Amino acid sequence: MRYLTSGESHGPQLTTIIEGLPAGLSLLDSDINFELARRQKGHGRGRRMQIEKDTVQIVGGVRHGYTLGSPVGLVVENNDWKHWTKIMGQEPLAPDEEDEIKRKITRPRPGHADLNGALKYGHRDMRNVLERSSARETTVRVAAGAVAKKLLKELGIEVASHVIEIGGVTSSVKEYESLEKLKEITENSPVRCLDSEAEKKMMSAIDEAKQQGDSIGGIVEVIAEGMPPGVGSYVHYDRKLDAKLASAIMSINAFKGVEIGIGFEAASKPGSEVHDEILWSKEQGYYRKTNRLGGLEGGMTTGMPIVVRGVMKPIPTLYKPLQSVDIDSKEPFTASIERSDSCAVPAAAVVAENVIAWELAVAIVDQFYSDRFETLKEVVDKQRAFAKEF
Repeated sequence: MRYLTSGESHGPQLTTIIEGLPAGLSLLDSDINFELARRQKGHGRGRRMQIEKDTVQIVGGVRHGYTLGSPVGLVVENNDWKHWTKIMGQEPLAPDEEDEIKRKITRPRPGHADLNGALKYGHRDMRNVLERSSARETTVRVAAGAVAKKLLKELGIEVASHVIEIGGVTSSVKEYESLEKLKEITENSPVRCLDSEAEKKMMSAIDEAKQQGDSIGGIVEVIAEGMPPGVGSYVHYDRKLDAKLASAIMSINAFKGVEIGIGFEAASKPGSEVHDEILWSKEQGYYRKTNRLGGLEGGMTTGMPIVVRGVMKPIPTLYKPLQSVDIDSKEPFTASIERSDSCAVPAAAVVAENVIAWELAVAIVDQFYSDRFETLKEVVDKQRAFAKEF
C-alpha cells in the first residue's frame, strides 16, 4: 500500500492517490474531514488556518461508501488560491507582468528548504521551492492517514497522540487511564496536553514567542493500541517496523528527532531496567510486565502499546528574521518573511498520529491477505488468536 501527494501551498489544490487499499472498507468523506479539522486546531496557529477550512473530495476508488480495491483519489482545495492565481498560475507570464506579479524570492530563510532546494533544482526564484516544501502538504498526508485510521479502527486498532513539551514546558502527566480518556482530554485542550497546569504555561510560552516575533518547538507522543504481535520483520532491515515508524516521524516538516519507548533514556540504564520481562496468562496470552521498548522488539510488534515520540524544532519562518544572503546580489539581508505560525506543535501531534497510523496500516496490509477487507479482518483476528494460544 502506498500513496503520492501533489500540490503547492498556494496552488489550486492538494492531491493524493492511495494504491493498495482492500476492497470493501467503509469510507466516507466525514471520516477524513474529522482528521483534517483536528490538524487545523491548536494554540499558536497563524492566519492561514482562518482562511482554509479543509474538506476532502473523494474522486476515485470509492462507490456507495465502500472502497473498490482500485486507487483512491483525494483532493483538498486551497481556498487561498483565489488570491494567488497569477503568482502561482500554470500559464506563462507576459514580459511586462513578470516583475510585478512573479514576486521573485531571492533571500533564503535559515532552517528552511529554500537555499538547498534552489541549489538542487537551479531555481533562481525560491518560491518554486518553498511552495512545495511548506507544511501545508501535510494536509493530504493527514487525509491519507485518516483512511489508514479507518482501516485500523475496523481491525480493533486505535491510534492517539498528545503533546509532552512545548518551549521547555513539560507535562508532568506520564500515565493515561485509557486511549479514549486521552482523546477526550486532548481534544478539549488548545495544546493537546494531558496536564492542565502545563497547558496554561505552554500557551503563555507560545504567546510570548509570538509577541517577540519568534517561534518555539516541542515533543509529541503517539500511542497505538491493539496491534497484533509479530507484525513487521526481523529478516530484512528495510522491513523492520520500528525503522519505518521512525522514518515516518522524521519525514514530517520540522521534525529533528524520534524515539521509541524510553528511547535515548536507555543509554543511561542497565539492561535490567530497559528490557521488558515476558509473562503469560490464559486470559491475555503473552504480554510484557513493562513497556519500556514501546511495543516493538526485533523490528516487530509485541502486542503491547506502540509508543513513538518526535521532536519538532521551532518553525524557522520568523517575524524577526535571521540574517541571510541574497542569491542574486550576494549581499547580506534579513531573510524573507512568509505567513507562519509561532508554534505548530499541537497540529504536528495530529500529523504524527496520522503518519504513524499509515505505517501501521501498511504493515498490516503487506503482511496479511488484503484484497478484500472482510478476509483481512479474519486473518488479523486469527493472528491474535494464534499468538494467544501459541
